[in-house]
Amino acid sequence: MNLNLHIDRLILEGVWVEPGQKRILQTAVQTELAQLFAASGLSPVLSQGGGIRETAGPTIQLMDQNNPGHIGSQIARSVHQGILGDTDVQR
Repeated sequence: MNLNLHIDRLILEGVWVEPGQKRILQTAVQTELAQLFAASGLSPVLSQGGGIRETAGPTIQLMDQNNPGHIGSQIARSVHQGILGDTDVQR
């Protein structure tokens, strides 16, 4: 199964990531999301080709704002929970 996930915009309120560390954050989000979806699979609607227009995951509490890899992993877990718990699925 292939999953194509396009995140058009990720809004991080109250978080500052150094310009040189944005790629680390992005890679951490991508890697963690891939692992989470590989482990959990998709809901039946999404596995049949549905899509989600917008979702909001649970709020995260950042313990180490100086570690973009850790921030990215936390963001991915929140996004994953938001996607699997989202009921506003588009076909």
